[in-house]
Amino acid sequence: MTNHFLDFADIPAATLRAILDDAHRQKKEKRNPRQVLEGLSLAMMFDKRSTRTRISFEVAMKQLGGHTIVMDMQNMQITGAESPEDTAKVLSRFVDAIMIRCSDQDILHELAKYATIPIINGMTDKSHPCQIMADLMTIEEKIGDVKGKKIAWFGDYNNVSRTFVQASKKFGFDFVAALPSQLHLKADMGTLVTDDPKLAAKDADALVTDTWVSMGQEGKSIDMFRPYQVTKELMDLAKPHAVFMHCMPVHKDEEVSEEVLRGPANVMYDEAENRLHIQKAILAWCLSDAGVKISRSA
Repeated sequence: MTNHFLDFADIPAATLRAILDDAHRQKKEKRNPRQVLEGLSLAMMFDKRSTRTRISFEVAMKQLGGHTIVMDMQNMQITGAESPEDTAKVLSRFVDAIMIRCSDQDILHELAKYATIPIINGMTDKSHPCQIMADLMTIEEKIGDVKGKKIAWFGDYNNVSRTFVQASKKFGFDFVAALPSQLHLKADMGTLVTDDPKLAAKDADALVTDTWVSMGQEGKSIDMFRPYQVTKELMDLAKPHAVFMHCMPVHKDEEVSEEVLRGPANVMYDEAENRLHIQKAILAWCLSDAGVKISRSA
C-alpha cells in the first residue's frame, strides 16, 4: 500500500504520532542526518508562490540523501492537454514521490488515485497538513505533549484552521475558533466556534492565526476580521506559558499586533524551522517502503 500524505482524516492517529515523534528526533540529528533517502527523487509541483514549503522540502530531501526536481504547474502539460491521471502515471516512472502545492484539492486526490508512488499534500485551498504537523511539533517543544491542550484560533476559517480541526481529533487536543458570526456556518461539523475572541483566548495554551487574505483572494474585505486581531490583551487571558503562532507570511497590525510579534510568546520562527524537520519525517514515512537499493563499485 502506498503511503500518501494527503489529509489527517486518511491517516491513523498512531501513524501521525509516530511521524511527529520522528520529527523531534530528526531535529536532534539536524547536523548529522541519516541518509535514509539516498538515491531517491522527489518531484515538487507548484501552482502558487512558495517560500517555506519549497525550501523545507528541498532541504529535507537533500539532507536525507535524496534530490529534488521543481516544476511550475503553469509550464507542465497537466494544465494543458494532459490529464492528472496521465501525469501521475508518467511521473511514477520517473521519480519516487511527488509533493504538490496547488489550489485544487481534486487534482491532489486525482494524482493520488493513479500514482504508484507517494503523493504529499504541500497545501491546497482546503487543507495544509504539513503546516499543522509543524505547529504541533512547536507546541510540544515549548509546552509539552499537545494532548489535552487548548488551541485557540482567530480570524478567518481557512485551510489551516480546517486542518487543525482534523488534527484535534487525532491528537486529542481542544480546538476553538473565534470567527465572525457570518462564518460560523463554514466551520466543519464538530468545530467549537464563538464570535467572542476573549472567550477563545481564556486559558488557551496556544493562540494561532493566519493572514486574512490568502493567495488568490486579493481584494477581499478584511473589515469583519479586525475584532479578531491577536493582541497582548488576548495573550494576557491565556495561560502564562501560552505561545503565539502564525504560519506566515504575516501582516503586522492586521491579524496580529506589533506588540505580540515582538513579545516572548511569539514562536513563529521556530514554527517555520520545524517545517524542515516535519518534512523529513513525512518523507521518511512515505518512502519507507521505496525499496530502492544503490549499488556501488568497490
